[in-house]
Amino acid sequence: MRKDKPNITFDELFEKISTYINNENEKKMITKAYLFAFEKHFGQKRHTGEDYIIHPLNVAYILADVNADYQTICAALLHDTIEDSNATKEEIANEFSLEIANLVDGVTKINKLNFNGDNEAILANHRKILVGLTEDVRVIIIKLADRLHNMRTLWILSEKKQKENALETLEILVPIAHRLGMNKIKSELEDLSLRYSKPDVYFSIVEKLNQSKVERNNNVELMKESLTNLLKSHGIKHKIKGRAKSIYSIYKKLDTGRRFSDIYDLLALRIFVDTEQDCYQAIGIIHSKYRPIPKRFKDYIAMPKENGYQSLHTTVFGENGQLYEIQVRTYEMDQVAEHGIASHWSYKEKGKTIMQSAMEEKLQFFRSIMELSQEEQSDETFINSVKEDVLKNIIYVFTPKGDVIELPLGATPIDFAYRVHSKVGDSMVGAIVNGNIVPLDYKLQDNDIVKINTNKSQTPSREWINMAYTAQAKNKIKSYFNKIDKEENLKKGEDLLNKELKKKKITLSEFYKDENIEKILDEVHLDNLTDLYIGIGNGKFSPTSVVNIVNNKPIPKENIILSRINSSKEDKTSIKNDIIVEGIDEIKVNIASCCKPIPGDRIVGYITKGNGISVHRSVCPNVSELDERLIDVKWNDIISKKYSTNILLHATNNKSVLIDVISKTSSSDIIIQSINMLNTSEDYLFDIMVLVTDKENLLKFINDIETLNDVIQVERLIK
Repeated sequence: MRKDKPNITFDELFEKISTYINNENEKKMITKAYLFAFEKHFGQKRHTGEDYIIHPLNVAYILADVNADYQTICAALLHDTIEDSNATKEEIANEFSLEIANLVDGVTKINKLNFNGDNEAILANHRKILVGLTEDVRVIIIKLADRLHNMRTLWILSEKKQKENALETLEILVPIAHRLGMNKIKSELEDLSLRYSKPDVYFSIVEKLNQSKVERNNNVELMKESLTNLLKSHGIKHKIKGRAKSIYSIYKKLDTGRRFSDIYDLLALRIFVDTEQDCYQAIGIIHSKYRPIPKRFKDYIAMPKENGYQSLHTTVFGENGQLYEIQVRTYEMDQVAEHGIASHWSYKEKGKTIMQSAMEEKLQFFRSIMELSQEEQSDETFINSVKEDVLKNIIYVFTPKGDVIELPLGATPIDFAYRVHSKVGDSMVGAIVNGNIVPLDYKLQDNDIVKINTNKSQTPSREWINMAYTAQAKNKIKSYFNKIDKEENLKKGEDLLNKELKKKKITLSEFYKDENIEKILDEVHLDNLTDLYIGIGNGKFSPTSVVNIVNNKPIPKENIILSRINSSKEDKTSIKNDIIVEGIDEIKVNIASCCKPIPGDRIVGYITKGNGISVHRSVCPNVSELDERLIDVKWNDIISKKYSTNILLHATNNKSVLIDVISKTSSSDIIIQSINMLNTSEDYLFDIMVLVTDKENLLKFINDIETLNDVIQVERLIK
């Protein structure tokens, strides 16, 4: 990666791409993309004061460093034109190609994401975008290069923005780079993120490295010379390089309590050979002279990492009694190790690029996103699933046949079973790990061999939801019971309706006329009789109200609203035991009326003058800029009562939407406390106060009412 000269010129970029792109038409297309971007960004400046075109040039150069294909280079040059100029996707498609336009559009959509935000309104788009990314991995690779250049110039932003960007990079983009195997970009992103998130720690490590640099270099050169002579004497053709330990990897080891002097792999060497056989011969020769440390030998050639990484790792007692970490790999393995999936760019195979095929075959990361996207869940749950199940620390466990299954740290046999197949999970009766029977809540470990015992007559248990760790497994179990509940409610609803007809002495043939059913379904906004039965069965509709529709005796809408709201009034209850104030046992605690946090929200306490602690949502503008008088608070694990909060409902000019909204409360365990119409202009705007158990409960309710035809938007309200 080029970091010494940020002001890349197009001539330098063209020279770089000419080292591997020989097709003249492709080169002309890259030149055309540059001129198009130059014109669209003309007059625009970056925060650094440079011409804006410097940024896309640098992004393209970073990608040229990994031999990106010409479409990706074009898209890199154009990646900000839709967002920051008057260019459109259609214009780019016409000028270049639909493929390039789709890449630019994909990057534009990612740039609109804010994974760390607490604004639920933005989450609705995340599912579509993340799943869409699986269609072309190049979109993510461009985004990684885009973020890398922005991180190199992050010094120009405020400290607050620096920390926000560093956190998002570490939480989302670094794990993605890791999964794609793009270690070179990943390493620099990590170091830069640490530089801005914890500058004191970063510069402390840099200082220590500088202090020991001369001695470290001397030791590495001594060991390098010794290994060169050793391998030459055995006829092994090779190259050896000293390997600099990344600052972030040193920080992670120090963070576990280790001392700087104890990080022995600061002395590191990497050996490159021609063949896989040479790798094993070289490591054997090295071990014959230098004693290896037990349990530090790793064979990632026979068992590659999920992102395709292959290498042999060992740590030995080397020259002068120093410990050295040594990696041995072929030149081809090194390309994959440094650039990951980006090392498979251009070659076609059955209509797809090798890179795309490699993605589909090797990256369970993407398959996991696809599987998660197919589950019935809220958008916030989906995003959290991606962050927790896909991007966090992972373990590799094995089926009895030796197939590798990738799971997040903390996963149980239930998660394993559902990752293999839904049918395996649904019919599971027990698990055997490494030959021993284990409970279903057993925490799986790296390299465990897991066998799932099944029985065709077995069905899931609701208790499994609490035992499972991954959102994927939890959602599949919930999906099973939702299906069961629907079947039960279907039968229950039909029975209740027929009993009501019998009670009112209405014959089935008279009631179930086509015109009656059509009238009922139109009134309750449903498509079929099955959904009507389910609605009656789960309490969404009463059988009396359904029969009254046919008899032209609908309950007045105003009466429904008033009765629901008036019956929902609840006394305020103490929150003393629901919120824990760090380090303080007895103090008055109040819920802030401006943002009205509920269990599940990220919260912070503000020390008021004479009125105890006021608890706000972390995103509340009334405290977001404050540093003084803030105190750590958190929700208790067990909360039995409901809390009120406000939502803003934007709907079309149809008052009956309130009836539909209220009908959703039956199945959501939500209580509406008050409704206030904010204006009566072209559309309707309602401030609705609701009582909910927690944030998940609220989000489900919001998602439910957002599906209504007359609803434009629903969001949390901060006053």
